[in-house]
Amino acid sequence: MNQNDTPLFDTLLHHASRRPIQFHIPSHKRGRGMDSRFRSFVGDNALSLDLINIAPLDDLHHPTGAIKHAQELAAEAFGADYTYFSVQGTSTAIMTMVLATVGPGDKILVPRNVHKSVLTAIILADAHPVFLHPELDHFFGISHGLSVESVTAALAQHPDARALVVINPTYFGISADLASIVEVAHSYGVPVLVDEAHGVHTGFHPELPLSAMEAGADMAATSVHKLGGSMTGSSILNVREGMVDPRHVQVVLSMLMTTSTSYLLLASLDVARKELAMYGRDRISYAIDLAAKARADIEEIEGLTCLSTQCLGTSAAFALDPTKLTISVKELGLTGYDVERMLREDYNIEVELSDLYNILCIISWGDTVEDIDHLVTALREISQRYRDRGERRHHVEVVLPSMPELRMSPRSAFYAKTEVVPLQEAVGRTMAEMVMVYPPGIPILLPGEVITEDNVDYIEENLRAGLPVQGPDDPEIRLIKVVKHD
Repeated sequence: MNQNDTPLFDTLLHHASRRPIQFHIPSHKRGRGMDSRFRSFVGDNALSLDLINIAPLDDLHHPTGAIKHAQELAAEAFGADYTYFSVQGTSTAIMTMVLATVGPGDKILVPRNVHKSVLTAIILADAHPVFLHPELDHFFGISHGLSVESVTAALAQHPDARALVVINPTYFGISADLASIVEVAHSYGVPVLVDEAHGVHTGFHPELPLSAMEAGADMAATSVHKLGGSMTGSSILNVREGMVDPRHVQVVLSMLMTTSTSYLLLASLDVARKELAMYGRDRISYAIDLAAKARADIEEIEGLTCLSTQCLGTSAAFALDPTKLTISVKELGLTGYDVERMLREDYNIEVELSDLYNILCIISWGDTVEDIDHLVTALREISQRYRDRGERRHHVEVVLPSMPELRMSPRSAFYAKTEVVPLQEAVGRTMAEMVMVYPPGIPILLPGEVITEDNVDYIEENLRAGLPVQGPDDPEIRLIKVVKHD
């Protein structure tokens, strides 16, 4: 196949050039019925591609033409047997993987630091999660991947598991030894489902961790929009035939996907695939070099430490994506949120994520040397202002919450009779909703888990720091729902 082709984008351009009279939705009719200020900013070209699944444009739910061809090109580029497009982000692709492999009562092996979409799918499927401990990094206060040893032990204890979920790489760019994990899981006849939200580029450069398809995984939900150059909300689901049925996967995805699919998002997937396939290695090399410059410069700033290959050496921390720049700021006596706010308000810099101890910056081929220099200068000035504060605080203790006991299935707890109690009075009760910091969207507590004192303390510490804690019905997280009479 010719990876320089963009069949879907070309089809849309041809259709737009005809300027047909449209008696179909959307009602703005190429922007003529839209707010003039918005239309002027977005542009008529973009609005002319805001179309629906009329016959000439193919249908994502039953592709036979341009979308089918575009998905086949993507499958070849990503090393999959089948690739399906998603216009509802990777969350929908993740839920599809879970719902296509497990049902009521089925066991699914899951790392505890998974995204909330995995847990949402488990609730919908009424599956039984068996949570595995990821490796913890007590300097940065983050979770890494699963070790081969922990996966092996879990499979030996639960040989009836129907699927294994793996994160590759993590939000912070750490990958486990995925190829060995896949080999162990397949020896038990268990398919491997990979949350590859932050790994779309991994298969296109030898200095990056292995991609899910290279490692032999059965399915991978991959965010093209995060690190691959497509528009926000556009993702793919890569499938390897054998242990899963691609036709069933497509049916499940169609059940979850909107029928009003965005052709702008679909077209952006088509052209992003072409860029990765044709020019990905050069583009990624440039990003890696930028990240190396940033990491070297930041490491020279007093009070700042970057996550680097020095953290590797186990099967749970096996490889690093260097374009993920995780910067510990705790030795300045500041939280990551403090530094994020300073960068925004004083330097007009936005970062990907902050937490109690770190900020995370994503470096891509869309960045410039000037962008990196601006970031480094800002961090150097912040360090000069606050490093004495860190010295006064001496050692900053990194606190990570424990992994709670799962007392009930997440679905049973979510649909149980509940009562609302103050957060501080909930210790020992069974959680009936989720609490997480987003991003990254990893639940601190989820339905069915026993609420512990240290988890409550961790939630309150994040709230005091100003971090975006969310999930419960009460947006201020003063009250939470617990299972009644548990």
